[in-house]
Amino acid sequence: MPADAASPPDPGQRRRLPRIRARLHELYYGHSDRSVRFRLTVITLDFVMIAFFIAAPLLRETPAFLFVDYTMAVVLATDLAARAIASDNLGAWLRRPVSWIDLFVLLTLLFPLWLFNLAFLRVMRLWTLIHSEFFWDTVGRRYNETRWEDVIRAASTLVTFVFIMTGFVYSSFARTEGVGGYLDALYFTIATLTTTGFGDITLPGAWGRLISIVTMLTGITLFVRLAQALFRPYKIRFTCPTCGLRRHDVDAVHCKACGELLNIPNDDEF
Repeated sequence: MPADAASPPDPGQRRRLPRIRARLHELYYGHSDRSVRFRLTVITLDFVMIAFFIAAPLLRETPAFLFVDYTMAVVLATDLAARAIASDNLGAWLRRPVSWIDLFVLLTLLFPLWLFNLAFLRVMRLWTLIHSEFFWDTVGRRYNETRWEDVIRAASTLVTFVFIMTGFVYSSFARTEGVGGYLDALYFTIATLTTTGFGDITLPGAWGRLISIVTMLTGITLFVRLAQALFRPYKIRFTCPTCGLRRHDVDAVHCKACGELLNIPNDDEF
């Protein structure tokens, strides 16, 4: 055989990747006690990471900031790589908007000094976590497909918006007239979003007025959405086999759209 001839692939190496994929798939999507403990650990790390994202503007000038930032980058990169390997279809996983958000968050962690003005978008990690089946299949199994899922999803959207707008105001108007720091930006966002409008902190110029308008309108919408999730009559999720209508009254016997007889399971968790 010539010296430069390609060596045959190692059979052990070819078998190793499917075993790793099967093991990761079981950890991320399985129902064993070990899988649940693993996912709880991942979710705990996610919340630690989100807390760091929220506090990052206050920690930026500390000596440990870059160390913590790069540590979070390693954790997130490992998690994303494991999820990609564990997925049944890598192409479909890459096409998901949630995956693009997580990859953008990773990019801001890898280049914190260059992309710090966009770092406020990292808080979207909270939205992607709370809106993922990974979270509900692990932590919220008792409340999955119930009123509390809708409430928690609406609350997480509102909290995510608050901190995104706070970060945007801070990165755009910090150290200008009125906005002296991150807490001032948070105070302005809450006061504007709730339409309290104390007026002691305002954003200068036409751009500042536009940001205030967007914050007020979006905040009202998100508050209404949260109030609806809390107080409106709950509709159970059950797909009608005939017309496909997914939301019905809890005690529904027939589908309101087509009259099909329904057999909705009742587990008294509503």
